[in-house]
Amino acid sequence: MPTNARSKFGGLILSWVLFYGAGLSCRAAVPGPAKVDFPPAQGPPTQAIPGGAYVGREACAACHSEAAKSKGGDSMARAMETAAECEILKAHPRLSVRKEGYTYQIIREGNRSIYRVTDGKHTISENILWAFGLGSAGQTYVFRHQGEYFQSRVSFYNDTQGLDLTLGVPDAPPTSIEEAVGSVISEEESRLCFGCHSTGAVSGDHMQFDRLIPGVTCEGCHGPGGKHIAAVQSGNSAGSQIFNPGSLDTGDLTRFCGSCHRTWEQVQLMHLSGVRTVRFQPYRLANSRCFDAEDSRISCKACHDPHHTVRRDISFYDAKCEACHTQLNGKVSGSSGKEEARKASICPVGKKNCVDCHMPKYSLPGAHFKFADHEIRIVRRGESYPD
Repeated sequence: MPTNARSKFGGLILSWVLFYGAGLSCRAAVPGPAKVDFPPAQGPPTQAIPGGAYVGREACAACHSEAAKSKGGDSMARAMETAAECEILKAHPRLSVRKEGYTYQIIREGNRSIYRVTDGKHTISENILWAFGLGSAGQTYVFRHQGEYFQSRVSFYNDTQGLDLTLGVPDAPPTSIEEAVGSVISEEESRLCFGCHSTGAVSGDHMQFDRLIPGVTCEGCHGPGGKHIAAVQSGNSAGSQIFNPGSLDTGDLTRFCGSCHRTWEQVQLMHLSGVRTVRFQPYRLANSRCFDAEDSRISCKACHDPHHTVRRDISFYDAKCEACHTQLNGKVSGSSGKEEARKASICPVGKKNCVDCHMPKYSLPGAHFKFADHEIRIVRRGESYPD
């Protein structure tokens, strides 16, 4: 990691998220969402702020209609859905797969989706409570069984439009139907997975299921909006008390996004290496030679608008690359306010679809998906995946 970037990433890691945004389990004893040194300082951005009044997206839309409207359809807002509202479950009323001697089914009945596991003699059926993940790669399900929360042993995968084993489940086949149904989610793990897939679910060390808002909503990143709305309505715009992550410099914004998508420190403390790290975009980005914690041209928001769905057309990103890699010798104001010279060289091979070569995609075994590697670099023929 570049020294100038590492200096921006101080502090210990407190906890981590159980489920990845694509809806695939990555269970392990690892640290998680980094505590940030800017508002909200209590923990991950989505964690409930003590005394915070959460008002919901509709209240935000009264003034921020365009942003709030677009938020409803993006991957962050759909990072977690109730079974009743889950589009994938509604579109697939009957899913079935046989794995390891057990038959797994997800059957839609009205606005319920029932998760059913059988070995032919014994059957366990439970109502799915929440779907984790937008489903661009996959989607994992959470249900309650014998008084505890479980994650499903099988997940939905977009590439096959069907079920397969959840990424990260134990390699050994289950020895009983109780093992086959899925894995118990501990109280600590509940705080971690719900903490990054919903808004306001975690308050300190406690879960508040009765107050959680599914998905990462406006208030998941900007903080509770009650005081902000009250201040605006009273004409006190100076005391509007809302947090804008877009005001952060590149280093702090990378930490902010990385609180769920994984920072450089988190991955180091997880002792992960190889292609398994390709999902952790902030970590990979910070490994890039061109990463500069004070240059806005290499920040997360330079390419991704959190209010909109991630763009999949690779030509869209050419202009982002050209912000640095251009023949112009002019200057641009960076996030720090200083003038930064454009010194990046021009690619001698191609002039378009830059990310196709410089951010190659890698398959993660069991994920049914290729992830774009955010370590921007010149890829050498035959090179192995760089840690």
